[in-house]
Amino acid sequence: MKFFSLDPDVKVLLPDGSTRHLTDYLLPSALLMLAALMLMISMFLPYWSMTMHAPQYPKGLRVDVYLNHLEGDMFEIDELNHYLGMPTLDAGGQLERSISFFAVVALGLLLIAGVFVHNQWAGVLALPVLSFPLAFLADMYLILYRYGHSIDPTSALGGAVKPFTPPLLGEGTVGQFGTVAAFGIGFYLAVGAVAVVLAGLWFHRAAYKPIVDARKRIASSGKATRA
Repeated sequence: MKFFSLDPDVKVLLPDGSTRHLTDYLLPSALLMLAALMLMISMFLPYWSMTMHAPQYPKGLRVDVYLNHLEGDMFEIDELNHYLGMPTLDAGGQLERSISFFAVVALGLLLIAGVFVHNQWAGVLALPVLSFPLAFLADMYLILYRYGHSIDPTSALGGAVKPFTPPLLGEGTVGQFGTVAAFGIGFYLAVGAVAVVLAGLWFHRAAYKPIVDARKRIASSGKATRA
């Protein structure tokens, strides 16, 4: 594959003599790099949030979950959890938060590596990114389940609240509190990155499969000539 023109309409010469526009190869690379950037940006945005409402808290209590830290009314919520014998909010997901930065960087590097891979292995490199939002949801559900089932029955209010699992999305009830859970912009950005990756892989295949096929045709014709 080589370039044979520097005109605005640059084309690429395939091994069998056919040509394709250079943009056919630049587009999938740009999409994969864009997806990597979207994942990096998502690190700085909340992925999930929960707001708790009760008469004594008219403004509600809210916690925002980022990949590497928590924000919000954590002190007040931890005080309430204390009466149920539950761990503090920060106690859950410590391992995940400690490695999240390196994990997202690794995912971004895999996508960038896919730019330089001109066969089906680009899709293999992208698999961890495609599964990332689902992995976050599964881990978040597990953390919520553990919290709701860690009530100490011997604590001050432990006998008044049955084990529960806070909702991952939508409205729920925890004791006298009504809860509203929602995904944050960081999570939607990660989902958007998955969509961009899928588009990039589609254009990647459309661009590079003809090259692979052209090489196969040349190899086949060479074998036929020698025969």
